[in-house]
Amino acid sequence: MPIIEGAKKAHRVSLRKRKFNLARKDVLKDALKELRGAENAKKAQELLPRVYQAIDKAAKRGVIKKNTAGRKKASAARFVVAFGKK
Repeated sequence: MPIIEGAKKAHRVSLRKRKFNLARKDVLKDALKELRGAENAKKAQELLPRVYQAIDKAAKRGVIKKNTAGRKKASAARFVVAFGKK
């Protein structure tokens, strides 16, 4: 446990930020799961902007890195294209 007052405050802040970061990560995971579980290509196409938004917000907030965000977006786009060809 922190002893110094500044360390105590930093710990409180980190716990608060952790809640927000976990929530942002959950939104991201849910969006990706929803995309992967789409029943048809049209639905997957509609979900793609929501997935992009979740990925961009997570990257902007530092929850995931910039390159990870790009990789996830490319993967989602490839999935939609491949799903449309089925």
